[in-house]
Amino acid sequence: MFKLKLHWQIFIAMGIGAFIGLIYQNLYHGVPEGPVYQLIISLGTIFIRLLKMVIVPLIFTSIVTGVSGIGGGKNLGRIGMKTFFYYLTTSLCAILIGLTLTNIIQPGVGVDIGNQGSFDYSKLQTPGSPADILIRMIPTNPIQAASSGDMLGIIFFAIFLGVGLTRINTKYSNTLRDFFSASFEVMMNITQIVIKFAPLGVLGLITKVVAVTGFGLFAAVGKYILTIAGGLSIHILIVLPSVFYLLTGINPRKHFSAMASALATAFSTSSSNATLPVTIRCVENNAGVSNKISSFVLPMGATINMDGTALYECAGVLFISQVLGIDLSISSQLIIVITALLASVGAAGIPSAGLVMIFIVTQAVGFQDADVAVIIGTMLAVDRPLDMMRTMVNIFSDSIGASVIAKSEGETLYPNQ
Repeated sequence: MFKLKLHWQIFIAMGIGAFIGLIYQNLYHGVPEGPVYQLIISLGTIFIRLLKMVIVPLIFTSIVTGVSGIGGGKNLGRIGMKTFFYYLTTSLCAILIGLTLTNIIQPGVGVDIGNQGSFDYSKLQTPGSPADILIRMIPTNPIQAASSGDMLGIIFFAIFLGVGLTRINTKYSNTLRDFFSASFEVMMNITQIVIKFAPLGVLGLITKVVAVTGFGLFAAVGKYILTIAGGLSIHILIVLPSVFYLLTGINPRKHFSAMASALATAFSTSSSNATLPVTIRCVENNAGVSNKISSFVLPMGATINMDGTALYECAGVLFISQVLGIDLSISSQLIIVITALLASVGAAGIPSAGLVMIFIVTQAVGFQDADVAVIIGTMLAVDRPLDMMRTMVNIFSDSIGASVIAKSEGETLYPNQ
């Protein structure tokens, strides 16, 4: 089994977990017990704790490395502003698509997982105005923000630190940049190791949910998959091609054809970072974008431009709230929008990074880990195909960003066609 690809391991673990859980459901009628059962479900608990362990260092080093890699002076000027504006706009579009579809389809409404009573409604954070959210983003003590898991504060400080590194003497900035780059590589490696334990985590989490509630939750998973897949399809087939056509005047079919190998690599690896060399080659050789633009825009995009991840996080948290029976207010949904945007910036370009980051968004609206762990475990069981789609959306958005910015700088796209 361990020679199979990870997504097949997860599917098999899900089936085994469902089978074991069904046995316990029939034997104990929703109140399972025993040392073997406790051992199995502890696998899920351990996996969730491992995911949470990597959140703070991964997101911090990812953002600092990405922002500081832009360079100083001119690079932080015109091209930098265009890049950030494009990434911000497309990510917000993706989030709003996810928000709208999940509110309309409501894939989690009516699903009973048996633990809604444990949710403390008083812990929902509902700031009085958007200004309160922006103020809360600024940490008075970055160290304390890291120790307490204040992700908004961590992300804000990481961005500020990355910008600061571009403005100091290279003698010092190079040393710090190398340190953060090395730290980021280590954290990506650790995260990949943690993700390899996903089948065992799924086994424990699925066993628990089936043993306690039967297959009630899985009735909504199909609807959830259609919601996420539908949102990703709208973004990659309608929104991004429209942006490309409006800003370049070129038929989007040309760009789909130019990016075919990069899209295939993204789909098979589920990693923006692993796909980056292929993306650069396609954008330069097929679309005609200069190395000056591609070497700046694409590596930054692989770090901070995660349209598919942002959509997934926003829709996923709303799905969780619907399963819990919580009708989130407009202010709470605004928190989700902003946090999903910022969390997608910090999502590493590796398989299932969005799964790690979804804890950030759930915590931002006050959900407790005990309430959401089982639901996220179920979402993980079907995450691989969605992760493959998310990565395709992410790198396609990066490539369109590079092309649009190159066009705005006076470059000629597709010069040989």
